[in-house]
Amino acid sequence: MAKIRVMIVDDHEVVRLGMRAAFELEADLAVVGEASNGAEALAKVPVLDPQVILMDVRMPVMDGIEALRKIRARDPEA
Repeated sequence: MAKIRVMIVDDHEVVRLGMRAAFELEADLAVVGEASNGAEALAKVPVLDPQVILMDVRMPVMDGIEALRKIRARDPEA
């Protein structure tokens, strides 16, 4: 069975580390990458090709809402 590819986006490293640790306990999930803000996520999504993005709403540089809008504009199927 293929694992679900997850990307974690949060400006707090401790939150990303905690989520990664929790997700790695699940056999059907694979954390494929992390980003510390929406702009970084926007750059990494085409490369990492996550199936699920867990994104914080409030972050510096670019918030999660704006990042998701831009991701959807690039790929409406996302």
